[in-house]
Amino acid sequence: MVMNCDWSKPSTSGFLRPAQNAHTYLRFQDLVRTANKGRVEGGSQLAASWPRPPAYRYDILDLNSQVGNCIPLADIRIGTWVHDIECNPGQGAKLARAAGTFAKIMKEPAPQCLVRLPSGVEKLIDSRCRATIGIVSNPNHGARKLRKAGQSRWLGRRPIVRGVAMNPVDHPHGGGEGRTKGGRPSVSPWGSPPKQDFGQ
Repeated sequence: MVMNCDWSKPSTSGFLRPAQNAHTYLRFQDLVRTANKGRVEGGSQLAASWPRPPAYRYDILDLNSQVGNCIPLADIRIGTWVHDIECNPGQGAKLARAAGTFAKIMKEPAPQCLVRLPSGVEKLIDSRCRATIGIVSNPNHGARKLRKAGQSRWLGRRPIVRGVAMNPVDHPHGGGEGRTKGGRPSVSPWGSPPKQDFGQ
């Protein structure tokens, strides 16, 4: 970002105007004044007060703890929350993909990793499968309330009508006088009616 360091006239870039960002403007002005004073006077203490980037900024970051990284399950620490888990290596994310969901790494045997899914089921998954560290966003998705029936229609959900409320031409449960429990007779798995044993 290029800034106007001549404090006699305000910046025309719009980033640090005194009326909008007075606090940031004054802090930046103090830092420049302190750095210039340390350079002119040759004082090492004043020059040392200029903010420097931390030393660990250039170190190698631990990928196992960075939220959003997609790495194999074998490289993830035990107890980490993950989402978008593969079932087979290279297949793509299949598990824990809904809004606000996550799975937890329980323990890691050598070839397979034990993962607790959002349903509470513990599943053994190949350690070469990849998962994304962190939780899926929008955790309040399931708690929202639709204000009117039209909102369901906006989402593409059509009304659900019971079969007993229909006519016989529309549904096998339809028709009849009053509230009937009609239905088709039971059939065998091959489609033929079951044998009826008439006692003789």
